[in-house]
Amino acid sequence: MSTIYVYTPAINHQKQGHPEHNGRIGNLLHWLEPFGVLGDLTAVSPRHATFEEITSVHSKGLVEHVRNVSLIGGGNLDHGDTYCTRESYDLARLAVGGTCAAVDEIMTGKAKNGFALVRPPGHHAEKDRISGFCLFNNIAVAARHAQYNHGLKRVAIVDFDVHHGNGTQNIFYGDPSVLFISTHLYLPRYFYPGSGHHMEMGEGDGRGLTLNVPLIPNVGDEGYAFIFKEVVLPQLRAYQPELILVSAGFDAHWEDPLAMANLSLNGYAQLGRSLIQEAESLCDGRILFVLEGGYHLEALHHAILNLFYSLLGQDKIVDPLGPSPESDSDVKGLVEVIKQDHLQF
Repeated sequence: MSTIYVYTPAINHQKQGHPEHNGRIGNLLHWLEPFGVLGDLTAVSPRHATFEEITSVHSKGLVEHVRNVSLIGGGNLDHGDTYCTRESYDLARLAVGGTCAAVDEIMTGKAKNGFALVRPPGHHAEKDRISGFCLFNNIAVAARHAQYNHGLKRVAIVDFDVHHGNGTQNIFYGDPSVLFISTHLYLPRYFYPGSGHHMEMGEGDGRGLTLNVPLIPNVGDEGYAFIFKEVVLPQLRAYQPELILVSAGFDAHWEDPLAMANLSLNGYAQLGRSLIQEAESLCDGRILFVLEGGYHLEALHHAILNLFYSLLGQDKIVDPLGPSPESDSDVKGLVEVIKQDHLQF
């Protein structure tokens, strides 16, 4: 079985001066060529998601809003800085459909694992609210697609973007068929989106199946590794998912201009490897990474390269940026609090 990728760079989803721009992955395949990984990967052709697929997690009103703004030539979709161009509705459908196509390859055994290199990103898009550069929630639709089309009962979503995946949490907050885990910087009123306190644990039948790890600034390689070892991986083992989906944001890198985290490229590679190894143990290796944030281009591109190495089972890490010059914030107290609060579930 192969490692796959689906690539939707959304060149015409672009706003001058915006951090979520087409240059993030627009030349990525060309950039990857000298490293020799593309020949070991299998490309999957994206497709446009249907209206019915997108409305499996979003309200019809949200989808129609994106379509209508695109029809008039584009504009802002919310009161913040989530934009839309004339082509954005179709490009967002392609990002969603491409992610679902990757799920199909993995669930039918044609591929072992993969990476959906898609934009616009998705994890901030809630059921009926657009926010945070995100139009449709790619990973949430993919989870529903896996359930509806492949009969899965338990899907896990791990989100290591530096921003809380408020949209994914909103969609699955009361749903016991989806485990949601998010590690993120948490500074209410000061850092977007301000949600993701560790006491946000789900509701109803989904109580205990939302696990938030809210971090102070400057948590780096050591802190993230400890969090994964003590909290994230044990929660995955307890849930026993049939598929692991990962919201892979690389804006927790210490050089990223939109955050205050401390991960290095080596640290990111270790997180990816730990999740891939866990998928081997829990669900026959079935894991799909889905691109979210990451706004320092050198860090973003090298993080993607290193993740491909890991998906291919190659013991390589390329880190031209090196470790953070800042000391790593301690997370041991936070981890103990989270473990204590979740013991009841």
